[in-house]
Amino acid sequence: MRIVTSLTTCAIIALAGTALASSHREAPFLTKNPKVDGTDVYFFRSYEPGRSSFVTFIANYLPLQDPGGGPNFFALDPEALYELHLDNDGDGTEDLTFQFRFKNELNNGGAGIALPIGPSDGGAKENVSVAFANVGNPADRSKLSVLETYSVTLVRGDRRSGRAEPIRAPDGSTTFIKPFDYAGRKSFGNADGGDGNYEAYANGFIQTVNIPGCSTPARMFVGQRQEGFAVNIGPIFDLVNAPAAVITDPSKRGAVRNALYNKNITSLALELPIACVTSGTQTIVGAWSTASVRQARVINPAATYDRPSREGGAWTQVSRLGMPLVNEVVIGIKDKDRFNSSHPKDDAQFLPYVTNPTLPAILELLFETPAPTLFPRGDLVAAFLTGVPGVNANGSTCEYQRLNTALPATPAGRQNNLGAAACFVNGVLTLTNPGCDPAGFPNGRRPGDDVVDIELRVSMGYLLGNNVDAPSRNVPFHDAVLQCDNQFDNAFPYLKTPLPGAKGDGS
Repeated sequence: MRIVTSLTTCAIIALAGTALASSHREAPFLTKNPKVDGTDVYFFRSYEPGRSSFVTFIANYLPLQDPGGGPNFFALDPEALYELHLDNDGDGTEDLTFQFRFKNELNNGGAGIALPIGPSDGGAKENVSVAFANVGNPADRSKLSVLETYSVTLVRGDRRSGRAEPIRAPDGSTTFIKPFDYAGRKSFGNADGGDGNYEAYANGFIQTVNIPGCSTPARMFVGQRQEGFAVNIGPIFDLVNAPAAVITDPSKRGAVRNALYNKNITSLALELPIACVTSGTQTIVGAWSTASVRQARVINPAATYDRPSREGGAWTQVSRLGMPLVNEVVIGIKDKDRFNSSHPKDDAQFLPYVTNPTLPAILELLFETPAPTLFPRGDLVAAFLTGVPGVNANGSTCEYQRLNTALPATPAGRQNNLGAAACFVNGVLTLTNPGCDPAGFPNGRRPGDDVVDIELRVSMGYLLGNNVDAPSRNVPFHDAVLQCDNQFDNAFPYLKTPLPGAKGDGS
């Protein structure tokens, strides 16, 4: 097909036939470096009432956090660079990059919290550093052993050589406080057994910020949230260990509890004025996240808190995420780390993973449901790598999320968790089809979009126009775990209050 064979520069990797667990521990190198492991990107027109002129961009990092993760919990890496990128002219390269840097400092000027320990009879006592992350309610920062702060820089143009300016609070400050992770209900004084105190505490860190070159203030939140991704992850990576009668029966969506129900995540969330992220008359914006570390690391043989290692050299990208699930189940193991170090403009190197996807063949082998026979898979290219003409195509052919900011948001409670998939009938875009929700994935991605189910169906040929090329295209594949908008808050930052490390009842 012409659309595939002409791809030479910005290319094709992605989501092509795939589906199954957003990018948690997806590449060998990141299993060693979870603090810089990007897990999910959400990019959508804000549907909080009164915020229709904004878009929300959320990038999650540090996967599979067990809530009771003391004593250190889940601070981000002060030696890393976390970046959220936007392409607003359709050339597959970043035009706006928000760079997040973190600083973790011991309290009390570097001494940490110490307690006087010694005899009770008036003898000399010695101040000894405590082993706990907090010695009281973290809302009082004097009770925290480590103070975590961050700064954000906006770079216009190339992420390394473009014009860089700091993001500021209304008072001009460029340093922001990251809320302490939810250690547990006792720490935050939730005597009623609920989580309201932590919710109020964390909401206090939703920042109003000024974006250089933008006259309208934005909002920002950085902190721990409840894991938002839903997937039947165990059976999927056990050769899709589920009965065909379950995963092809639409009434069974939601039959299985989300395997990630008891995990937290760390979110970097921005709510940005649409007028400040679009360019000219172009309303379609591409988005992806990355994380980078210094090229060289020397371990300190006499490690201290401030200097367990010495980092130096150029920033080197080790994590990349745009469309969900790409590196997890599309890219071959031998190329997973290569993909994480690559840039959208260079995606042609991964072309075979998209044009000849392996997942449909595996499903055919396991369930005797015939995979599509049309190669190369141009349907996947149009849906996930170029955007859909008339909806979110922006002239590029790269793997990242594309959002048409001109399309109105669908209010919470009315969103179709199959996103824009219902806008297609026999492979033809049909905006009048009942259930059509063009504000949903793959036109950006909202928290409630069930991307696993969408991508399973698309991989098996849902977007192809006839049963000759895709005999199983109308089989309603799903993973038996339901994702929908009522599982999230209806206001920024949308992902829910994190789960507590301890509930106060012994659990």
